[in-house]
Amino acid sequence: MKLLNSIKIKGITLPNRITVGSMCQYSAIKGNPSLWHYGHLQKLAQTGAGMLMLESTAVSMEGRISLKDLTLINRKNVISFKKLLNHIKSFSKIPVGIQISHSGRKGSARIPWEKSNTPLKKQNGGWTTYAPSPIRRDKKWPVPKELSIKKIKKIIKQFKNSATLANKAGFDCLEVHMAHGYLLHEFFSPISNKRKDIYGSNLENRCRFLCEIFKEVRKVWPKKKILSARVNGQDWLPNGSTVNDCIYLVKKLKKIGIDYVCVTSGGILPKTNLKFGPGYQVHLAKKVKSGTGVRTRTTGMITNLKQANNILKNKNADLINIARKFINSPTWLISEVIKHNKKIKIPNPYTRCF
Repeated sequence: MKLLNSIKIKGITLPNRITVGSMCQYSAIKGNPSLWHYGHLQKLAQTGAGMLMLESTAVSMEGRISLKDLTLINRKNVISFKKLLNHIKSFSKIPVGIQISHSGRKGSARIPWEKSNTPLKKQNGGWTTYAPSPIRRDKKWPVPKELSIKKIKKIIKQFKNSATLANKAGFDCLEVHMAHGYLLHEFFSPISNKRKDIYGSNLENRCRFLCEIFKEVRKVWPKKKILSARVNGQDWLPNGSTVNDCIYLVKKLKKIGIDYVCVTSGGILPKTNLKFGPGYQVHLAKKVKSGTGVRTRTTGMITNLKQANNILKNKNADLINIARKFINSPTWLISEVIKHNKKIKIPNPYTRCF
């Protein structure tokens, strides 16, 4: 079963092709992991997956989604993440990655379980948001400020700084978030980017900010470790970005030096034409893989071993990203692998249970 075969990417070996996807927990304390993160990630590290990805982590305070987001901007954050990684590694040898991002106009949001998809008011700690163009997501959200060239250059430096700190903290993989309607996606999409300068007006210019960030990150991220990006395969909107646009971007990232891309879609507006279903984004990963020659990780409603293995068998992707399934049933992968008479690492105290 190809899914359970190990894969070496740069100097990092994944014991199998399944990765635990990044899931925002909105539980940080002053930007640092809380006790919730320790318990949450300890559990996910023992699922039998090949790699664990930490949630979207902001490169600046204004780059947070909510007040409870993780940040990776200073020495205190590095110390905090080192402690977290030591805790995870004491239970599992699983490679661990982190995703860095800037929320853009989706920032200054309320925590989902308080009131999902609504902005945080200034009197409650909200802040000014920025975007490529002064276009709001919908009527509920404030109009973001248009980023100046000076501010754009500052954000590029912030991504570089976070990449440097991620390496110091000891992460095995770094993923630059370029999707889900956050700042980098906002520059990439013609829906949200109406600029007339070198950062807008055509596809090449809309990719410029993303590529400039990736170039700076590449300079400081060790070549022996994994460097990836989460990219938008399609906006699912009339006149939005397409999978061909994504292929164009990934070809540029390939020239800079990328190890794989996680192909996702949607999120630039609250409502799109996206229709959810099992493996609904696999075709996008397949097109990007065949169109660029870059390894792809696919994601979205992949829930069982047979489905995941068929994706790899049919050469639609190289890695499988699974997230919520591991929350609903942390031991599902171990159970399914054993049913197929295959070997997988089981935590010693749990061996009597299978």
